[in-house]
Amino acid sequence: MPHITVQMFPGRNDEIKKNLAEKLAKVASEELGRGIEHFSVSVEDIPQDEWKERVFNKIVDPDNKNIFVKPGYTM
Repeated sequence: MPHITVQMFPGRNDEIKKNLAEKLAKVASEELGRGIEHFSVSVEDIPQDEWKERVFNKIVDPDNKNIFVKPGYTM
């Protein structure tokens, strides 16, 4: 049921991505009180030159009420 999407710069191998995905699913499962089988996680590589437009501008938009942890960096 819940799906978690991670967006990040390219450069990490599939093993690192899989480990991250498994840990995120585990924490979410514990926090939400649902079995881990209910969770899915995807990892999307976003090229650095596309980050501001595709990701950053959306997450710092004050009207975006879906972002609960804002970045501590500026662009």
